[in-house]
Order: sequence, then C-alpha cells, then structure tokens
Amino acid sequence: MRFVEMLVATPLAQALGWTLLHSVWEGAILAAALAAALLGVRSARVRYVAACVALLVMLGGFSLTLVRLLPDGTHGVTTAGKATLPAWAVQTDVDAAGSLGPGLAAVVPWLAPFWIAGVWIFALGQVAGWLSVCRMRRRGVCCAPERWQKELARLSSQLRVSRPVLLMESCLADVPMVIGHIRPLILVPVGLLAGFPLGQVEAILLHELAHIRRCDYLVNVLQRSVECLLFYHPAVWWISRVIRSERENCCDDVAVATCANVQEYAVALASLEQNRGSRHEPALAGTGGNLMKRIRRLLYPQGANSFWTPLLAAAMLLTTAVAAVAAWPGKPPRQGSAAPPRQGSAAPPRQVSHSETSSYDRWLNQEVPYIITDTERAAFKKLSTDEEREKFIAQFWERRNPNPGSPENEFKKEHYERIAYANKHWGSNLPGWRTDRGRIYIVYGPPDEIESHPAGGRYDRPTSEGGGTAMTYPFEDWRYNHFEGVGSLTTEFVDVSSSGEFRMTLDPKLKYKKP
Repeated sequence: MRFVEMLVATPLAQALGWTLLHSVWEGAILAAALAAALLGVRSARVRYVAACVALLVMLGGFSLTLVRLLPDGTHGVTTAGKATLPAWAVQTDVDAAGSLGPGLAAVVPWLAPFWIAGVWIFALGQVAGWLSVCRMRRRGVCCAPERWQKELARLSSQLRVSRPVLLMESCLADVPMVIGHIRPLILVPVGLLAGFPLGQVEAILLHELAHIRRCDYLVNVLQRSVECLLFYHPAVWWISRVIRSERENCCDDVAVATCANVQEYAVALASLEQNRGSRHEPALAGTGGNLMKRIRRLLYPQGANSFWTPLLAAAMLLTTAVAAVAAWPGKPPRQGSAAPPRQGSAAPPRQVSHSETSSYDRWLNQEVPYIITDTERAAFKKLSTDEEREKFIAQFWERRNPNPGSPENEFKKEHYERIAYANKHWGSNLPGWRTDRGRIYIVYGPPDEIESHPAGGRYDRPTSEGGGTAMTYPFEDWRYNHFEGVGSLTTEFVDVSSSGEFRMTLDPKLKYKKP
C-alpha cells in the first residue's frame, strides 16, 4: 500500500491521471468523426483504413498528451524538448487543479495505479491468448493431403503471396484460421477438406490467403496492443470492432473476386458458422465479424449508407409482407386425374398448414424439401428479412436453370408440374407430394415403365422371387431405364393396408400375402 501511495505522490502519476481524463474526450471526438465518415463510405478497404487511422490517432493523442503534461526533466523530457511540440489547448496539472477544484486534483493521480493494474490484466490475457495459439500450432495437428498442399500453392501464386504457407488439419480448431506472420500457417478443422465441396474449400482458402497477403495477423497484434493500453475507453473497443468487421469484408471481397462465385462462398460461410464455437478467437478466423451482415453484403450489395436506408428497408419489408399475404391462395388443390405432365405452365397451389404460418416456411418445407441441400437450408434459415429470402429463392432457382439467364426456367416449371401431378393423383390421408410415390416422382420424374396392380389378386411370381402363383397386396412397379449412376432401376410401392397409400419397399416379397 505504501508503494501505491508513493506512486500517487509522483509527478508522473499526476500527468498520467490528467492524460487519462483528457483521452476520454479526445477519443469521443475521434469516434464521432469516424462514425460520420463511415456513414458516407461503402468501400470495405476505405472503411478499414479509416478505422485503423482513427485507432492510431487515438494512441498518438494519448502519447502526445502524456508528453505534454510531464513536468520538465521527468524521464529525460526537457523544456527544450517540450518546446518543439505544438502549443495546443491541453491544461497542465496546475491549471486543471485551479479551474476544476482541489478535490479533482487530489483524485486524478489515483487513476494511474488503476490504469497500470488494468494494463497488466489485459496484457496477461493477451499472453494467455498467444500461448493458446502456440498450443494450437503444435498439438492435435496433421499435414493436409498432398493434393491440397498443391492446391494451396496454386492459390497462393494466384493471389501473389510470396511467403510459403503451410496448410494443416487441426482437431482443436472449430473454423479455418491463420496463425503467424513470418511463417504463416492455415489451420482447418479435421474433415473440412473432405466434407466440403471443392469450390467452397477453395473460396475458404482464398479468404485465409487474403489475410496473409494483407499482413492482417501483424496488424491484429498491434491492434490488441492498443486495446491493452486504452482498455478503459469504449471508443477503442468500438473502433476495434469496426476494424475486425471490415478486415473480414476486405478478405471476402478478395475471395469472391478470385473465385467469381459469390453464392457458393456465402453458402460456405453459413456452413462454417454451424461449427463455430462461442469462444473469442485468438487468431484470424474465417467466420470473424458479424456473419449475417457479411453474407447480406455479398449477396445483396447496396450503395453508401444514408439516413433514409432504415426507413426504405422497413417500407420494402412491409410492402413485401402485405403482397405475400394478399397473393397467397386460401384453398387446397382439388383432386382429379390427368396424364403426367412433362411441360406446361400450371404451378401447383401451395398446401396450407396450421403449424406453418410463413410463406417462406411453406416454400422450404413443402415445395423444395426434396431438392434443397443441407447447406442451402441452413443458409436460408439464417436470413432475417423477406427481401433477403426472396432474393435467395430467385438465386436458388437460377442455379438450377438449364439455360442461365433465360426468362423461363424449365427446371422450376417442371418441378412445380410434378408437384401438381403428385397432389392430384396420390393424395389421400397425406398430400400427394408427401407420399412415397410423390417424392420419387418429384425428384426423378415420370418412370419409363409402370406395372400397376391397384387391386392386387393373383400374381405369377418371377423365378427370382421363388416362382409360382401367389396372392398380392395392391402394388406398383416403376422402372427407370436410365437412372443416373446406376443404369436401370425398379422401384416398388405396396399398399399393405389397402387404404390407397402405397409405401416404397426395397424387398419385393413384401407385396405377397401370407397364405
């Protein structure tokens, strides 16, 4: 305790205390200036540079104020040295004590030991994070397959990354990340290289290589040092958050510009988010920043921010919701009979469910459940506005368009015709699209041959099934002569309960009644 009292009594503590107080309003002015600048700028690179400059200026203002307030001769600071500084409006300790009262002048020096203690606490936290990174570099890692090392070398050459980069798989990493500046290392979770599509893995690696090319790991270390010194100021943490967010945006731009497939990259980000832990990431990770803002920025680029942006967004959301409710059909499709349509313009009415109130839930769970991928489903569920969902749906169909850019999407038209046919012909206790025959028909289309026995009865068994004559349940055999990856394939549907609901079976003997 005596040491603290002795420290508070020194001129250095007095100068440091007043510096901490002055840095509050200095930082607030810088944060306000940065916020005003960001309102009119959309470029991620410009926003990133502006935030970095603001953080450096805040650190420089703190240092300059401290030097200005140090008494003559303290730690080698002479009057001649101080005379070279600009004569700006920073009060000395004597002036401040006279204008603000002796009470504040007595309290100000006590800010110094608290600041020193806080710096030590945050410094220990930074050291702990650094040790954690070192541990991840050495433990639970294995070299990636040779073909991915060659692919990484090709991508590095494409981005003009001169330093050698090592790619390793880690059982401790939840998401891809970059470790190190001089000898950079990219860590990816075990199974990512084998479990993700090739295009998505390349896009993720391009993002990490962009961090290396931009020297973001070094900048991140310097940024954390400033956070450690100015930990008490909310503006520092806000500016740091802006830097991290725009840093990820800059790398997203590099990855998208190189791989030229923004939709696939957005799906890759959404897939990574599912595996992301809640811990604070000590290194540069591929899912850093606000993920949904990043996906929204990539898929739906906009102009510069303005005062009217929130109002316009709210108006568009309200208009879209009203239009969707007004256009939604209120009656289910009627049952009927018709030949299986191959072409046409009729789209099936959507089924109305009491448990699903959103038109987008109906689209996801009733119209495309058999053709949407797991990654696309996860990405769609993370969208927050109707405008984003509408654009996602438009891009979903365009990716499946056999003639991209054409005004009429034959795949989409055929898909809805198949749903309409399934609803008309196989609906009973369940809507037609939910039956086994409806599912197979929607996914694979009309079969080339159909052997139908709607009433069952006597049936001459083929030799492969034992031969002879047997009684059967109602059944249908669908044959596809050119099944992709297999050749010819026969699918069998059996109505064991004679209720009109045919269930698909892999065992043809199940259609026979027991004697």
